[in-house]
Amino acid sequence: MSKVMETVFSKAKAAQKRIVLPEADDVRTVAAARKILDMGLAQVVLVSEEDKIAAASKEAGVDVSGCRIVDPVKSPLRDEYAKSFYELRKSKGITEQMAYEIVADPLHFGCMMVLSDEADGQVSGATHSTSDTVRPALQILKTAPGCKLVSSFFVMIVPNCEYGEDGAFIYADCGLVMNPDSEQLAEIAIQSAKTMKSLLGFEPRVAMLCFSTKGSASDPIADKVIEATKIAKERAPDVLIDGELQADAALVDWIGQAKSPGSSVAGRANVLIFPDLNAGNICYKLTERLAKADAYGPVLQGIRKPVNDLSRGCNVDDIVNVSAITAVQSIGC
Repeated sequence: MSKVMETVFSKAKAAQKRIVLPEADDVRTVAAARKILDMGLAQVVLVSEEDKIAAASKEAGVDVSGCRIVDPVKSPLRDEYAKSFYELRKSKGITEQMAYEIVADPLHFGCMMVLSDEADGQVSGATHSTSDTVRPALQILKTAPGCKLVSSFFVMIVPNCEYGEDGAFIYADCGLVMNPDSEQLAEIAIQSAKTMKSLLGFEPRVAMLCFSTKGSASDPIADKVIEATKIAKERAPDVLIDGELQADAALVDWIGQAKSPGSSVAGRANVLIFPDLNAGNICYKLTERLAKADAYGPVLQGIRKPVNDLSRGCNVDDIVNVSAITAVQSIGC
């Protein structure tokens, strides 16, 4: 395990946050729950029908004693949550009966637990789509104060790498916002800078990536990145942000100083902001495969309390890692 993830795990162990795993009818989820408890990373709340949890635990060959088990269909909290959800969504046409049925869904129920301070964060996506994961979070928890956008990031750990923080980076947005405008791109940059500081503990140096550096090409994409850089600097004057920068100018010191003399970010970036989802998604996958990097994510940012997504192809360790990240994100929420 990298030193960066060791730090994340250490923070999670100290915090002992309550993490909801609402796909507790899946063998990977219950196996991850057992591992989270055994490692002391968090308290685990398994949300699903009790017989389904029992069946998954038997198939996985694990004992989930020590987890809090909540059946959303039978829970005494269901009535209370239905009333709260109705108040939140009645303006959208939700009736009281519809609310009662909706909160029986484990992902919605888990978000209601987070809202009502019965839990600190939620991790799902092993058996659900990203939209299924994000929708209840936005409906119930809303965006964080001062945020208008939910975006995603990856923690990238590149072995034997001299760039970033000894190979540690935040990449954003690689999983959610498809074609951000300049305002959205600026917000992604600011959110990601905060994430670098709060999650990994490093001072962020944010590079707004593009195919050009400092006006070396004229194009609407470059113009968007230039405008986003200007907005981000105005809104977060204490954060080191520079752009537009090509990837080599962002990472390699002598190239950065040649292309952007005097920049406090060029050649030293540890937060890489991509102009759109195409660029971000392609780049994180290339980094993962060609550089044999560890990629943790996509992790969501900008929600009032942390709710995170998994790939449906995830394994047990993926669930454990994202749960630890979620626990650390919830500190201070």
